[in-house]
Amino acid sequence: MSAMTLLDSEFSSGDLWVFGYGSLMWRPGFEFAERVPARLIGEHRALCVYSFVHRGTPEKPGLVLGLDRGGACRGIAFRIAEQNRAATVAYLREREQVTSVYREVKRSVWLENEARQRVSALAYVVDRGHVQYAGRLSLADQLRHVLQGHGQSGVNRDYVLATVKAIEAEGFRDSQLHQLALMLHDSHPVLHRKQPTE
Repeated sequence: MSAMTLLDSEFSSGDLWVFGYGSLMWRPGFEFAERVPARLIGEHRALCVYSFVHRGTPEKPGLVLGLDRGGACRGIAFRIAEQNRAATVAYLREREQVTSVYREVKRSVWLENEARQRVSALAYVVDRGHVQYAGRLSLADQLRHVLQGHGQSGVNRDYVLATVKAIEAEGFRDSQLHQLALMLHDSHPVLHRKQPTE
């Protein structure tokens, strides 16, 4: 299955904005010139992607975040200098599109800085037709997958808790994720006391 990516012609010249709403918030992995809290309207953050590689396996899938239809999402907009644009896009495609579960899109995001300007940012939206699209799972199902998930990037539980910590650091809450984090803290208290290192 070919990656659902933008054409080179769809990128305007100049600096590139990238919208992060999950692990990109706390581990971007690329060089950026500016980091600004931002809001995207029309899609929301959801644990709606079965992870077969980074935080799970096909036999024991974990769960990772995607942008799904409806609502709004607060996250981080990163401004990438023009000379780093091609390398950053290549890095993001290698990281996000390993199984082509996301659609690479441009979305309007509102920067939550003094200027309050709107910019067009690169974002990764879940492909609802993909086999890894989990849809809307109950909290019990989310907990089960997160507790079993372990992949190339580490333990699924650490991913969720690090994302919640990053959200709190920005001064807001995500009620679904926060509820799941409380459940994760309550389960296996002896086995899982190690804090995420990333």
